[in-house]
Amino acid sequence: MGEIRKLNVHLHTTTEMMSIFGTGDKYLKLLKNLYKTEIYQTDSGIAVDSSDEVVIDKLNRMFTILKALNHRNVVFNERDIVYVHNLLHQTSNDTILDLFFSRKEIIKTYAGKPVYAKTINQKYYLDAIERNTVTLSIGPAGTGKTYLAVLVGLRKLKEGTVKQMILTRPAVEAGENLGFLPGDLKEKIDPYLRPLYDAMYEILGTKTTDDLIEKGVIEIAPLAYMRGRTLENAYVILDEAQNTTVGQMKLFLTRLGFGSKMIVTGDVTQSDLPRKVESGLVKAANILKEIPGIEIQYFEKIDVVRHPLVQTILQRFEDAED
Repeated sequence: MGEIRKLNVHLHTTTEMMSIFGTGDKYLKLLKNLYKTEIYQTDSGIAVDSSDEVVIDKLNRMFTILKALNHRNVVFNERDIVYVHNLLHQTSNDTILDLFFSRKEIIKTYAGKPVYAKTINQKYYLDAIERNTVTLSIGPAGTGKTYLAVLVGLRKLKEGTVKQMILTRPAVEAGENLGFLPGDLKEKIDPYLRPLYDAMYEILGTKTTDDLIEKGVIEIAPLAYMRGRTLENAYVILDEAQNTTVGQMKLFLTRLGFGSKMIVTGDVTQSDLPRKVESGLVKAANILKEIPGIEIQYFEKIDVVRHPLVQTILQRFEDAED
C-alpha cells in the first residue's frame, strides 16, 4: 500500500459526487483501472493511494475537468473519460473543455438521440467539411471518418442544401476475389458498404433509407459507375480511398459539379493495391495541399477510443506474438 494523498478537487454535494463517480461508481472504477491505483471517496473530496506525482497530477486534472463538465450540465460517458485520459498528456484542460462546451449537434438518430463530435479531430473534420468543397480525411479505422461524413450528408439532404447523396468506393478488398461473388458489380460490392447502410439506418430508420435509395436520392455504387458523370448539387463520399489508383482518384475528383461537396476517406497504411501501384489517396494528399476549397484532415490513433478491456486484450495478443 502506497501513500494516501488527497486531491485538490472538492466535491460539495452528494449529487455532484454521484454524477462524477457515475452510477454504481462506474466512472470511479474505470479511473482506477486506467491509472492502476486505488481512488477513495472522502467527506468532501477524493483521495488516492499513490505517491506518483504524475498520476496525482493527471487525476487532479481529470476530476477538475469532470467537475467543470458536471457544473455546466454536460453529459459525459465512459468513452469520454477514456478519451480525456488519453488527451491529458498532450493538451490543456481548456482545450479539452472547449470540445465539450462548444460541440454542436450534427443530427439526431432515429431514436431521437443527438450525435456530436467525440474527439477534437472529429470537431476539426466537421468544420473542414462545412468550409470546403473537397475534404480529404485520412487516418486509422474507427475514427469516425466515414460515419461522420454520412451523418453530415443526411443532414444536408434533410435541409435541402443538396439534392442527392452518393456513396462510392473502389472494388478492391484484401484477400477477397469479387469475381466469385454472385450478381453484378453493384451487388458484389454492396456487402462491403454495410457500415454506410448501418449509419443511415441509425439516423433514418430502415424503411426511409430504403425508400430514398429506391428513389435515387441516396445512391450507393462502385467507383466504376462514376465514369462520364458530372455531379451537380450532390454530396459525394468516396470511402476506402486508399484502394484507388491515381487514375481512379483523378476520375472521381473531376466529377465535381456546381453546388456539390466531395468527402474522401481512407487509411493510407491499409492499402490493398498491388505493391507497385501508387495509391490515389497518397497522391492526392501530396499534390492537393494549400488549394482554396480543399482541406486535408488527419486522424490519429488517439481518436480511436476503445474500451480499456479491448486495449488489454490487444496488448496480450501483441505480447503473445512477441
